Amino acid sequence: MKNYIYLTILFVILLFSSCENKMDINRDPDLLSPDGIEPATELPAAIAGVAGAQGAEFAIIGGMWSQFWTQSNAANQYRNIDSYQVNPSSYQGAWNNMYDALGDIRNIKRIAEETSNWNYYLVATCLEVYASQILADWYDQIPYSEANDITNFAPAFNSGEEVYDLMISDLNSALSRNLSASEGNPPLNDDFIFGGDMSKWVQFANTLKLKIFLRQTEIRPGVAQSGIQSTNNNFLMEDAAMTQFIDEANRSNPLYESDRRQLNTATNLRASTTMYSYMSTNNDPRLDAYYGAGNPLDQGDYQSTTAPNSISVVNLSATTPVYFISAEHSMLMQAEALVRYSGGAGAKAMYDAALMANFEKWGVDATDMIASGGAYAFPDGGSMDDQITAIITQKWLASFPGNGFESFFEHNRTGIPMTSSVDQSDENYVAGQFAYSVNGFTGGVFPKRLPWPNDELTRNQNAPDQSVELTVPVWWDN
Repeated sequence: MKNYIYLTILFVILLFSSCENKMDINRDPDLLSPDGIEPATELPAAIAGVAGAQGAEFAIIGGMWSQFWTQSNAANQYRNIDSYQVNPSSYQGAWNNMYDALGDIRNIKRIAEETSNWNYYLVATCLEVYASQILADWYDQIPYSEANDITNFAPAFNSGEEVYDLMISDLNSALSRNLSASEGNPPLNDDFIFGGDMSKWVQFANTLKLKIFLRQTEIRPGVAQSGIQSTNNNFLMEDAAMTQFIDEANRSNPLYESDRRQLNTATNLRASTTMYSYMSTNNDPRLDAYYGAGNPLDQGDYQSTTAPNSISVVNLSATTPVYFISAEHSMLMQAEALVRYSGGAGAKAMYDAALMANFEKWGVDATDMIASGGAYAFPDGGSMDDQITAIITQKWLASFPGNGFESFFEHNRTGIPMTSSVDQSDENYVAGQFAYSVNGFTGGVFPKRLPWPNDELTRNQNAPDQSVELTVPVWWDN
């Protein structure tokens, strides 16, 4: 996986170097002195590194545990994920790749602060917090405060709660800087997400704060409410995404590249009964875009004797963007905040706009689905629980294919979609309810996290003494 991330980084730097003279493609940023590197040279590698880490291994695991897909009964690649047998040695690449990207990000932030380049300081802080929240939500305790020191190879671990408070503090600090007084060159084409539009980075920072506070609704409701009510309402209404992928080896979307091209197979991931049945039952017009012809496979039933050619294969594209925060996810978060803390005023409009935006990406129209009486109509007169259920369910559907880790975290936070009390083979199974893997190894308990990687446990003397079971919740899930 490391080689793939490096090649992707190299590709994006090569692709955009002609648009920005200050990007030196003849020098690998990882081989330069941290003190002598220009932020414009390091930022492309940082963004591509985060996109690769979240878009490959984390996307595979997230999609499996969000029950978008399940392991084919004609292959073995992801059986350990589908059966909840992930251990400290299983998936170290995503951790290493994310921290490799964070090394670039934090160096940009350090240089930007030293030179009063508040534009790059805000961009780097946003990326630092975004990547760190993904890590904290997967692993709970992670290096954060001491990880900012590029000379410290054994940083201490912060608790998940500490990381959350530090992230908010860092975002507030970056937002407090006077961007109009920023010194030095601003981000331009080296910014693969917004092309140097700093107003969008301000919105990204505010949306990150909203996300961080919403994640705490169950564990620290007072913190969540006060934080959201004091947050500037200047949130994203468009995608924050890396879009520069093409259908060539080492230049495509990380999920497609890692699952389809590098494995040289197109049939590992099959439609899970969970999501497929929900979309089919509700006549969701996105169904044919998500999945190929055939029937779904019950979650984890990779020993099924059903003919593989009769089982639907997941559709993936080489050019799908990697979404850091999509427009629809931002709008659905705003809708939830309005339901929880503003009496619901404006929530329906935000919810409807979110569904319209996501359906449009798949070339279909949501108008009939969200209309009164439609399958996905917002329960405007319903209870708060009804409204939040509708919002989180649509967030789950809109996370396909590459942001399944986000809907996995949301399921852990809210319990939405509900968990089935029967097997999916049972006639009483309710479409869309999460089902424990047919071949699960955790005694009927769903995974809640990833274990710390063995590399970190053995090489960092400040790491936790031992790993934890997959079924142990992270701090906000208690």
